[in-house]
Amino acid sequence: MEHNKPSKKDRDFQYLMSVGLSGIKGPAYKVESIDINKKFLIICEGENTEPEYFKSFPVPTNIVEIHGGKNSKNSLVDYAIGLKNNKKYADREIWCVFDYDIKPDEQATQINDFNSSIKKAETNGLKVAWSNDCFELWFLLHDRYIDTCITRNEIYDILKKEWKLKSFDKEGKSIAFCKKLYEKHGGNQSKMQTFAIDYAKKLHNLHGKNQFFSKHCPCTTVYQLVEELNKYLKL
Repeated sequence: MEHNKPSKKDRDFQYLMSVGLSGIKGPAYKVESIDINKKFLIICEGENTEPEYFKSFPVPTNIVEIHGGKNSKNSLVDYAIGLKNNKKYADREIWCVFDYDIKPDEQATQINDFNSSIKKAETNGLKVAWSNDCFELWFLLHDRYIDTCITRNEIYDILKKEWKLKSFDKEGKSIAFCKKLYEKHGGNQSKMQTFAIDYAKKLHNLHGKNQFFSKHCPCTTVYQLVEELNKYLKL
């Protein structure tokens, strides 16, 4: 018996079903709500925390490529721009992931470095998941809303107690521990993650269109990247 190969339309529909966008349990699905050919390149400042967290999202392996430990701020953005101009990554949406990480002894240069790196990235068509003061603010927002400026060391102290760690730098940033961060915060679109997205949006909106990002504390746009990846989860 001869079997016909499924059409592109049928294959697209099957893919949408696999990521929970078929609309079978609700209104008819909307193809325009997701680009099934979309791919991501995520370039992280951190070597373990951010890369291992994003690697844990259950998306098809061909959709996301992650580079970790790629300097910070303007240096990271320059690296990303270089890859953007590489034909190998022409079909990928590129995200830069970096923090402010307040350093009092570097304030003379750090403020401009942080603000200009975000503007440079956006001017060159890159997306930025930035955090002020640190990426771990995203984890803190999973169970609380905080709108007073807080430094990374203060956040580390809170998470160290909550995560029952002896040393945040040694344990909390180890590869083994970072591999568990996604599940530790509820996994696939959990209520905890929903809270974090809502809280992060609220903080982000407080600052409006002000581009002095160094003054946006606490604030993180990591939620924007998380929302994008959530569109492609394998359910």
